[in-house]
Amino acid sequence: MKVVGHRGARHLAPENTIAALEAALKHGVDEIEIDVRVTKDGHVVLNHDPLVRTRDGKTYATASHSLEELQEHKPDMPTLAEAIRAVDRKVPLMIEVKAKEPIEPIVEVLERFLSGGWQTSDFILGSFSQKTLRALHEALPEVELVVIELFSGLRAIHRARQVEATKISLNHHFLWFAAVANMRRKKYELYTWTLNNPKKARRWAKFGLDGAVTDNPELYL
Repeated sequence: MKVVGHRGARHLAPENTIAALEAALKHGVDEIEIDVRVTKDGHVVLNHDPLVRTRDGKTYATASHSLEELQEHKPDMPTLAEAIRAVDRKVPLMIEVKAKEPIEPIVEVLERFLSGGWQTSDFILGSFSQKTLRALHEALPEVELVVIELFSGLRAIHRARQVEATKISLNHHFLWFAAVANMRRKKYELYTWTLNNPKKARRWAKFGLDGAVTDNPELYL
């Protein structure tokens, strides 16, 4: 079973930062999951929400501000390129592209690294949005996709077939042993998020769970 650092390792360092990526690597993850959004001036940054929240409670929309403006308020917010260089092919990066984000800047960054020595196996692209997955598959057909779904395994399988994905990621609150076993029978690689209970993960692994996305990979050592 793979251990996947969630937003780097968000219980060990601020999420979606270089420090979180380094913490995940330090604790021996097999893959690292990050979230990406696009700034007003076309830079791809790591951020889960559409807003950047500062310590004083103010918010700034990533889509409405430049990279320079956002980093004035959140200096530790890296670009996707900086994150890729920080991980440096040690483990694959599972890049969740948020719904309605323009994919062209994301594809451009990945193509630049793929032409510079990185392999398609260094990246996994995922999204809750089927429209986004279709666009990513069309632009980068050799990069593996992961279908991210909240609760419906049947819907996830339907979506996976449409984009030729073999990986599915489901919320652990809606998983049960039969569903895990069914994914294995259908030959899908099943991840679950966000699972911070190693005992439960190992029990599910016996039925076919392939990956646990966790906030704290230290728990799995």
